[in-house]
Amino acid sequence: MTTTPEVGLTGVSDRERIAFALSENPILITQNDDSVILNRGGMNHAGITYYDQRRRRSICEILNTLVLIWETLELKDMKN
Repeated sequence: MTTTPEVGLTGVSDRERIAFALSENPILITQNDDSVILNRGGMNHAGITYYDQRRRRSICEILNTLVLIWETLELKDMKN
């Protein structure tokens, strides 16, 4: 797992973050609505997992959901 600050992407555009995710092949996990809009716009990516920040979820709930995704989907299922 890599965080935005660790790779120097703090303050860059969503498009740049997704481009990084595509080049490195990780899945982007975000609460940013703009990432969903970019996804609908047809930008290629390795995968985007979105959670709505307006819904109050605990870290445990978010992690459990991510583990479920990891256990049930293959990378090819997440692409675009």
